[in-house]
Amino acid sequence: MPNYKLLALDLDGTVLTDDKKITAETRRWIRKAVDEGVTVIFSTGRGIQTAGAIWDDLAIDAPMVLVNGAEIWKGPGEVWERYFISREDIRWLYEQAMKADAEFWGYSVESLTHKRDWTDEMFDRDWLKFGMHHPDLNEIQKLRELLQKRKSIETTRSAPINIEISLKGISKETGVRRVCELLGITMDQVMAVGDNMNDWRLLQAAGLGVAMGNADDELKQIADVVTDSNEEDGVAKAIQRYLLGTYIPIK
Repeated sequence: MPNYKLLALDLDGTVLTDDKKITAETRRWIRKAVDEGVTVIFSTGRGIQTAGAIWDDLAIDAPMVLVNGAEIWKGPGEVWERYFISREDIRWLYEQAMKADAEFWGYSVESLTHKRDWTDEMFDRDWLKFGMHHPDLNEIQKLRELLQKRKSIETTRSAPINIEISLKGISKETGVRRVCELLGITMDQVMAVGDNMNDWRLLQAAGLGVAMGNADDELKQIADVVTDSNEEDGVAKAIQRYLLGTYIPIK
């Protein structure tokens, strides 16, 4: 019998290799988890525009937590909940990104839109997530500190040089909690795997938080265990050992 009922997987830097592929070994162990009765879901910063193809590829018939918890799907083709950043905040975020000469992008219901394609029409859309990127660590830190003072938004990151913004109170953890409510299980029955700071709250709240070998050092410090990297089938090994193996966590 599996040690956990739900497996929440980040995609980039976790399930996906650096060249955005899924290895045969990772596929095999994800499928084995499903066959053993585990509900396998994504908990990713990606939106359906870029996660949908991976969902289809793995043929997983389960809920999904996308755009860092801002969009929750009951299953393929069935949106359950969406949480939008206010339009006022989107305009303010746009202004800050332009002032800092930062690259930016956003996930709306309609599209994934980058700075180069942004038009005034975008301010009339509803945005689930807004992101900024700047190659200068000092500049991105200044932006991060500025954004953290705004009480209506939530900030995190998936790399040292970016910022990911959601509606206040929304995260991968809140998304997975909602999926648990949908399935009638609790967070201590969840094993979560991730590699960066947008996985922090989820790994802390899960029954077992697994950091990838390539994970941010801060994430490794709060994780229950650390597996191998995304280039070394770390997800497959975590499933084999911690989910379907005889490992019993001491908490």
